[in-house]
Amino acid sequence: MAKSVLSADRFQNEDAAFAFVEASLWPHGPVCPHCGNVDAKRIKKMEGKTTRRGLYNCRECRKPFTVRQGTIFESSHLPLHLWLQIIHLMCASKKGVSTNQVQRILQCSMKTAWFLTHRIREALRDGSLSPMGGAGSTVEIDETYIGRKDGFEVRRGAWHKNAVLTLVERGGAARSFHVEHVAKGAIIPIVRDNIARESKVMTDEAAMYSKLGDHFAKHGAVDHHRGEYGYTDRAGDKINTNTVEGFYSVFKRGMIGVYQHCGEQHLHRYLAEIRFSLFEPCRYGRE
Repeated sequence: MAKSVLSADRFQNEDAAFAFVEASLWPHGPVCPHCGNVDAKRIKKMEGKTTRRGLYNCRECRKPFTVRQGTIFESSHLPLHLWLQIIHLMCASKKGVSTNQVQRILQCSMKTAWFLTHRIREALRDGSLSPMGGAGSTVEIDETYIGRKDGFEVRRGAWHKNAVLTLVERGGAARSFHVEHVAKGAIIPIVRDNIARESKVMTDEAAMYSKLGDHFAKHGAVDHHRGEYGYTDRAGDKINTNTVEGFYSVFKRGMIGVYQHCGEQHLHRYLAEIRFSLFEPCRYGRE
């Protein structure tokens, strides 16, 4: 009979959880977060009935530390194996996991669940600064609207909604940005800073994308107003924005069906969670 992934030792046993995290963060042995000492002979693991689990002492700076220090686990009283359970559930779930669901799973306070989930979402953010794409790569660009801006009255149109810009490299990674306005002056600088000039870019017919061919190797566009959603041009390039639209489809289903509400100041974290769950599936056994 197949066993659940969550039955693994690191999800059920605190000692196994510490061993797993230490092996992941310290593959070559303990590292002192205070002074950076990596000499195993100058770091001693503390043992004893009253000693904290996983406690080490650095003989260089004479300060104690655990693998929690300097990570998202720091300053948390929640057992490490429960942290690992929630991390796995959030990463393996295609549409995300709500804070209320985490509260029900752990039977903890809403404050604890909120602290836990938002720390994990922050850790899932892509901090990469190098441009996406490159020669022979194709990057799709699109924007969407979600929720409502704080303090804005609901009216016709999308002026009161939060605007999101997403760049998706076919067969690669994705980046999302919460932008103040969907206008050429706000969008184009982000696009130019995050995509290599040698890339091919694909967009819809929006006027703000009209001059992208001046900045990149090629610009292809589909006209949704004419019922056009994809075609192959004479050069053999597939002109569509299906990948980035698929990203938004999953994102909106998660926001409406799972989270139901998202404050404007936290939108970037939810985008990071969906991006990670969609583009990092192999680590968690999900396709």
